[in-house]
Amino acid sequence: MRGVARFLKNLVRPEPLAPMVIDAGGTSLPVVFRKNANARRLVLRFSRDLSEVRVTMPGRVSRNEAMAFVNKSQGWIEKQLAKRETQTEDPSRVLFRGEEYELVYTGELRGLISIDLPQARILVPGDKAHAPRRLADWMAREAKRELTEASHRRAAEMGVHVSRVSVRDQKSRWGSCSSSGDLSYSWRLIMAPPHVLDYVVVHETAHLRHMNHGPAYWRLVLKHCPNAADAKDWLKANGGKLHRML
Repeated sequence: MRGVARFLKNLVRPEPLAPMVIDAGGTSLPVVFRKNANARRLVLRFSRDLSEVRVTMPGRVSRNEAMAFVNKSQGWIEKQLAKRETQTEDPSRVLFRGEEYELVYTGELRGLISIDLPQARILVPGDKAHAPRRLADWMAREAKRELTEASHRRAAEMGVHVSRVSVRDQKSRWGSCSSSGDLSYSWRLIMAPPHVLDYVVVHETAHLRHMNHGPAYWRLVLKHCPNAADAKDWLKANGGKLHRML
């Protein structure tokens, strides 16, 4: 019977809403529409890296109404893009575990990326043209190692099991948890202070016990991460900066 119920539910599931592309001050910008039965009004937001616009729609609102809402918001969208042009980061500096480091391109053809802690420098060998990609790959490996260790440690504390840990350069969220026990994180968390990375790990690992954001879930999060509010505030204030680096 469960299979029949799932089949019938899929029959009435609405088709995905096709995205659109708008011209915002000479920039082609994709717009993605998402239905949310709990939404009470249309909400327009940018992705963290300002690469696309996301529109959350109540169930009763049509795509045409949402498109009209986007067109009315054109001025606001262009202002946000203008801010992006002024929010560039110094390409010679990067955050790592919450600390700022100077990037030094050694010019050596061989060798591994290393950290000079006394001078607060990250030494990057190889062709300078490929250095940002090499640095991002190195950070992703560091992130995978730390996030895997932290996820299994926190899971053991909560009495839950992690199936797999992966890292990606995801734009919309810092982490996610699947019903099968897979955890996925943004590798850019390695740029954040350790307590922020740990909060995201606790946030996702707690979903292995509670696949919701109800009171029991938040009690579990705060039990293992009492400074969750501070970490959330840090991400809110600095998340965009992490996405503008590399």
